[in-house]
Amino acid sequence: MIVFITGASAGFGAEMARTFVRNGHQVVMAARRKERLEALAAELGESALPVEMDVTSKTSIEEALALLPQSWRQIDVLINNAGLALGTSPAQEAPLEDWETMIATNCQGLVTMTRAVLPAMVERGSGLIINLGSVAGHYPYPGGNVYGATKAFVEQFTLNLRADLVGTGVRATNLAPGLCGGTEFSNVRFKGDDAAAAKVYEGTTPLTASDIAETAYWIATLPPHVNVNLIELMPTCQGFSPFNIKRG
Repeated sequence: MIVFITGASAGFGAEMARTFVRNGHQVVMAARRKERLEALAAELGESALPVEMDVTSKTSIEEALALLPQSWRQIDVLINNAGLALGTSPAQEAPLEDWETMIATNCQGLVTMTRAVLPAMVERGSGLIINLGSVAGHYPYPGGNVYGATKAFVEQFTLNLRADLVGTGVRATNLAPGLCGGTEFSNVRFKGDDAAAAKVYEGTTPLTASDIAETAYWIATLPPHVNVNLIELMPTCQGFSPFNIKRG
């Protein structure tokens, strides 16, 4: 099985690459940070192929796919993992450029990558697309604004893929984690403020990148007639917020 993972240089993506390679599969690891990819490729060996690519650039995606060696071109599983959150400011204060970056990465990059790979899967009559969503796509919270909206887009896009792909043999899943530690997610969200990022996980036992990687591997290795439409994960320390009410 050949697995193509975006955002593979760290976090979920890197751990997914390890999990699939460990279980005997080939992994195309795509991301912007070439040096991190090369380090991961050195760790994983010949079954891991590092590819420098920016999902926010259609040209970058097209060039990356065109340059794949012939023996790596039949992508069986596409994992649209590249994504980010920026800030927790209320909508009236959030920088518009942060919103634009999240939309470009979490929505536009995901659909551009999907559209590039999907026709060949349909032609072969097999394939799987795993889109990384979030519980933020289901449950709103103060400061989630555009990040949550992008993940709601991921959920609806995935469900609409399923509607289009009935009978083709191609599957699609929205993998939606809750609180997850041990990645760069919060450090990126708080723009390098490590103290603020650490506070998110203070006193908790969050999900780990390994939990998400194992879930993705399970989805990818189910029998081909089984489609997981949506799988949502939370750590036991996380639940559902009360309504946000201003009093007085």
